[in-house]
Amino acid sequence: MRPQTGDLLRVDGRASVQFGGDRALTFRVVSIGAEVTHMGWIWLTGYVLNRRGTATAKRDIFVQLAGLRRAGEPMPHSQSWVPANSIQASISVGARGRAGR
Repeated sequence: MRPQTGDLLRVDGRASVQFGGDRALTFRVVSIGAEVTHMGWIWLTGYVLNRRGTATAKRDIFVQLAGLRRAGEPMPHSQSWVPANSIQASISVGARGRAGR
């Protein structure tokens, strides 16, 4: 999703590892960065909201667009995701478990 000024977002580990687990936050977008960043990432300025909807802090956050979602919007069950900044690797081992035997 591409956020717009005024959007209320749920920012969690899908958007950046720094917001994983209990560090997830509800965020009201005030402005969207205009500078060119890494492909698929964006700077947002806005306010962190508590459970009552009261702004508690103004922040600039750098997040992955693919991981953003509107607050209250569930993640589709059919959509799989990999946490932002994760590294995946596959290792191939020979039939006997060691090369040259």
